[in-house]
Amino acid sequence: MSEPVIVPLARVEASLAPGDWAWAQDNRAAIEAHWRRLVVEKPALYNGRVLISTEHRIADGVLTSRYRETDYASFLALRDFGFPDRQVRNCFAMAALRASDGAYLLGVMGRHTANAGMVYFPAGTPDSGDVTADGRVDLLGSVGRELAEETGLAASEVTIAEGWTAVLHGPRIALMRDVRSALPADALRAQIVDWLAAQEEPELSDMRIVRRVEDIDPRTMPLFTQAFLRHVLAA
Repeated sequence: MSEPVIVPLARVEASLAPGDWAWAQDNRAAIEAHWRRLVVEKPALYNGRVLISTEHRIADGVLTSRYRETDYASFLALRDFGFPDRQVRNCFAMAALRASDGAYLLGVMGRHTANAGMVYFPAGTPDSGDVTADGRVDLLGSVGRELAEETGLAASEVTIAEGWTAVLHGPRIALMRDVRSALPADALRAQIVDWLAAQEEPELSDMRIVRRVEDIDPRTMPLFTQAFLRHVLAA
């Protein structure tokens, strides 16, 4: 797989396309068998409705993406089978959380999640709740929702900047949105960790602070996250 590519975007235009995702329909038996194996290991997995990008284009600083709705089992099978549907992209939005002192904060995924132990910015696969009445997929709304669900940070506690930074890496399109806190990194981490400790089953188990390139952990951070951090820390 080639190295990640960083693309600044002025805006993202995302919408829901009608109809079923053909690959998921054609491979239903294999998907269901794979799901049964996964839930034996991680019973907390939930087969909800998510969105997968079946069409995408970047031109003149604008990403246009058309999504189709599917189940989480199909999404995980696509990922675990090596993305055999070459037309599809996992296009998702992330809150690039930054403290007042310039450090970035990322979450450690909990043991019960599909990506246990991996370190990401607050994010999630777009789902049916992100679709507006007029058929748009509200990725900015997804950023705010995931940030609140994973860290307890409300919209009033952060400032969300304009524009996106896309990180293109194989079948993944990570859409980073700059999210700033007025707290320094240590205080922000302490607040989030305290909030996580009060939750019954938080999605995150801990928070990591990245102040410099040396803090990037290639063992737990996916390449697209590493590429973004190297890009912004070098600026």
